[in-house]
Amino acid sequence: MLNNSIGMRVLVTGGSGFIGTNLVQSLIDDGRIVLSIDIVPPRNNDHHKYFKKIDIIDFELLSAELKEFQPEIIYHMAARTDLEGGNLSDYAANIAGVENLIRSLKNCSHLKCIVFASSRLVCKIGYEPRSENDYCPDTTYGESKVLGEGIVNSLTSKIPCRWLIVRPTSIWGPWFDIPYKNFFLSIIRDHYVHPKIERIYKSFGYVGNAVYQMRKLSEAKSTTLDGRAFYMADYPPIDVINMANLIQKSAGARLIAVVPIPVLRIVAILGDFIKFIGYRNPPLTTFRLNNLLTPMVHDLKPMEEVIGPLPFSLQQGIDKTVDWLKSQGEIN
Repeated sequence: MLNNSIGMRVLVTGGSGFIGTNLVQSLIDDGRIVLSIDIVPPRNNDHHKYFKKIDIIDFELLSAELKEFQPEIIYHMAARTDLEGGNLSDYAANIAGVENLIRSLKNCSHLKCIVFASSRLVCKIGYEPRSENDYCPDTTYGESKVLGEGIVNSLTSKIPCRWLIVRPTSIWGPWFDIPYKNFFLSIIRDHYVHPKIERIYKSFGYVGNAVYQMRKLSEAKSTTLDGRAFYMADYPPIDVINMANLIQKSAGARLIAVVPIPVLRIVAILGDFIKFIGYRNPPLTTFRLNNLLTPMVHDLKPMEEVIGPLPFSLQQGIDKTVDWLKSQGEIN
């Protein structure tokens, strides 16, 4: 339990998503009064009694629900997060949805804090931002998140409480999906091969730590956090091959083969072609290979200074995730 605020009323938008599902469970476990809203049913069947189907694009419905529930803390996780959208109108939830939520806050008389979830893709992979408000997106999704952050900053006067922004990096763990679930399963099913390269460092984060970080930020008493944006991941960047080897050992899979990069580029081009002709999720594409090869290290010092040590080690997170995959029948 993070603190003793039993009975605190907490709203999670996007509570049926990956991080949202873990966040909802953490809040339930700590005795919070939870409302999860989403346009899709919960991933965890135990969460149906906390769930209401509400589209954040529907301002009237959203506003009425906030007025009735009277949350004390809001975690705004609702968003379209895939990269398949062709233009910004495809990501209305990330733009108009943010504005609708802020406009609805006038009905919340007991609100203490709101956490807005953005994304690391406000900057392209490999770009090192010079400040919290330095943006460099290279996807329409990333651009939608930049616009969403801009709306938050421009409507500060309409937010009647503490607020801050978190930018999840590459978060993994129970209830996850593409692409990191595929990363685990490819290793466990003996399909994964690693590029023959010295080291690839990434700012990845176990979802249990991410939930802990968000809750600690929202429940902190310091006003120095107000209006800030925090990248969210485990503090030391992981070495991808080290993480892969830990997954292999935890699941009892075969040793991971190392393959020259030119060979992987050929396989990736084949994956591009397979995707072009209609296969939705080939195991490797040029986009994924380039992402894998590109270092992605974010400055987590601001988060670490505020939150302190995290509750789960890399090995603990991997073991819990492998156990969850087994419980879901994904692996033996």
